[in-house]
This record gives sequence, C-alpha cells and structure tokens, in this order.
Amino acid sequence: MANVTARIKIKNKHYEIMVNLDDALKFKQGKGDIMSALDSDAVYYDLNKGTRASNADMIEAFGTTDLYEAAKQIIMKGEVQKNQEFRDNERESKIKQVIQLILRNASDQNGRPYTEERLKRAIDECKYNFDGKPAEQQMPILLEKLKTVIPIRIETKKIKLIIPAMYTGQVYGLLKDYKQSEEWLGNGNLEVVMNIPSGMQIDFFDKLNGITHGSVQSQEIKE
Repeated sequence: MANVTARIKIKNKHYEIMVNLDDALKFKQGKGDIMSALDSDAVYYDLNKGTRASNADMIEAFGTTDLYEAAKQIIMKGEVQKNQEFRDNERESKIKQVIQLILRNASDQNGRPYTEERLKRAIDECKYNFDGKPAEQQMPILLEKLKTVIPIRIETKKIKLIIPAMYTGQVYGLLKDYKQSEEWLGNGNLEVVMNIPSGMQIDFFDKLNGITHGSVQSQEIKE
C-alpha cells in the first residue's frame, strides 16, 4: 500500500509525518505497531517543503522529542490521509455490504427474493449515492429510494428489550438504527421497542449480548 501523510494541528502549528497507509490505519485501530506504520525520518511542519519541527516545538506539542512517540500521537489523534485508490476500494466495499444486507432481507410483492443484478439496476435507476455511513444505516435510506422504482419490502420482527441501567450507555448506539420507541424506567433501565430486519437479528443479538453479557430481557411483539 502507498505511503501517505499523517498530520495533526496543535496550538496553531501543523505537524506531519510519512506513514504506510495500511499499517497506519491498523495502528490507529490498535492492531499494528508504530515501527511498521512509520516511514518518516522526522516530524515536519511541512513534508513537501522538508521543514523539520524543532525540538522545542516537539516537546511542547508531544511532550517528547522521540520520533516514534510523537508519531504515535499524530496517527492516533490526527488525520491519516487516504489516497484515491483506498477511497475507491472503501466505497466499493461499502456498496457490496449494503447490497448484501438488502439481498438477505428484502423480497418483492410476492415474497420472492431479488437477484443481485436486478437490485443493482434498481439502485442505478433510483440514483442513490452511497456515502461513508455504516451499511446498516444506509440500508433503510436506500430502501425508501428503491420503493420508488421497484416493489420491495423487508420482513421485520418487532421486539421489546429491557436494557439494564449499567449497560444503556454502551448499547445506545447499537439500538438507534432499529429503535421504534423508548422509555426510561424508574430504576434506570431502558425499555425499547425494536423493529429489526429478520435476516439481521442473529448479528444484532450477538453484538448486544456481547456487551451486556446476556442480561437483556427480550420479548417478541406479535401484531
């Protein structure tokens, strides 16, 4: 993978290093090591101009003059630039994720599943623009657009969950994509009614139980 710039702005001064894109992103996620990620002999104010940061500014900005320690802070707290190839690949991967989610969950008015080819044609017809949001967040938005060009529906199940108070902060972000209503109970627990696509329930509950250690109460609501 190509080398790119990682940069950060501290106290109105810019600091830049050269990094390996793949390894820097792994390090940013806590999976790699700084030795593999860094491909720079110094911290610079401007890499293109070759202006190196002074020791005084390094200490003020990073608390050290050590290149590797400063690089860790730049990668973790700053911005790692992504080249066009990476952005294109990232976008294609996101598109595939959204399409696969819909294929797993959607059907036509007669209950028949759509083919990938037909779904892609419909996406072109409705002129949907994919963005950087997670696939689970894009799916309902795309579905509304698809309904303007093809008959499509998602089979969902309505489920009531009671989240123990000690876990509500950790799971709230997980709930928002499918949450229909919520009520905070007197003991601090959170009661939510979820409308979850059938094909996504296993993955959803795996994540939920992983956070709450299986302490969530759930009940399917029949309508």
